[in-house]
Formats: sequence, structure tokens, C-alpha cells
Amino acid sequence: MKRKIKLNLSLILATFFMVSAFNLNAQTDKQKELINDAKESKAAFITKKPEMAALFEKAAGYVIFPNVGEGAYILGGAAGNGVLFEGGQVEGFSELRQLDIGLQIGGQAYRQVILFETESELNKFKEGKYKLSGKASAVIIEEGKAKSVSFDDGRAIVTMPKAGAMIDIAVGGQKFEYRDLND
Repeated sequence: MKRKIKLNLSLILATFFMVSAFNLNAQTDKQKELINDAKESKAAFITKKPEMAALFEKAAGYVIFPNVGEGAYILGGAAGNGVLFEGGQVEGFSELRQLDIGLQIGGQAYRQVILFETESELNKFKEGKYKLSGKASAVIIEEGKAKSVSFDDGRAIVTMPKAGAMIDIAVGGQKFEYRDLND
């Protein structure tokens, strides 16, 4: 009887570890894909706006959201997942959420990067409850339009349209959640 209980307990533990390992691998694959997308997005930002290479080097850290989807019909929202880099290395992951109301219609997909000029601004982001108000301005990289990118209030925000069309004059902001790579 004792032997049977030990055998059942061993089978239960082995099954638990196999299922846990499978879930970790699935999550890791998603993270790897997101990291690759973020690296490709960084290269795209630099290709379209070569002076951004120096900003990436100068920044204390940066978070890249390679695929942000936004849609609206008066009430709008946006969402995306991103990767935080420090010293060129992956430090963690972030979720972008936006809800706004105003004169807006359509849908679009875009890339977004937030470069943190200082360690203190980066640490605010890493606290996990970072917000950008409707007053925060972003440089939009579009074909044929030259706007310079620089730090303002300790950060530089840059977006690059990927697809879609949207008209909006909206009031709202973005909120970000953050978790370290090892969490």
C-alpha cells in the first residue's frame, strides 16, 4: 500500500513538472518572438530616422512596442506588448493600454518606442504604473516628413505607422504595466 502511494505521488509530481515545463516553454517562445519583433522595430526606427541610433545609445533604457493596435468610433482604445531594454539587454516586458474619448474614427497599427533619458525616469517606468497623459507628445515618423527626435521631460516618444487609417482628436493617455524578465 505504501509503495502504491509513493508511486502515485511520484507520478503526480512528474506530471506536474512536465506540465509546468511545457507552460514555461510556451511562454518563452512568445517572449522570444516579442523580443525579435522589438529588435526588428528598433532597426526600422533607425533606418527611417538615422539620428535615433544616438538616442538609443544615450538612453538609460527604452521600451519598444512592435505592434500596437488602435481602434475607435468616438470611444477608442489601444493595446500592445513591449520589451524593456537596458544597456542593450532585455530587462523585462510591458503592456500598453490606452482608452480615450473624443472625435475619432478608424483603426491603425503602429510601432512605438519610449526612450528614457535618465535612470530615475526609467525607474519610474519599472515601478509598473507608468502613465503618459494626453499632453505627452510623440514624434510620428512618416514618409517624407522630417521631424527631429529629442528628449522632453526625461523621455522621447516615437511612433511609426504600420497600417490602417485613423482620424482622431482625442483626450486620453496610455498606461503601462511592467514585469522583470525573471518574474
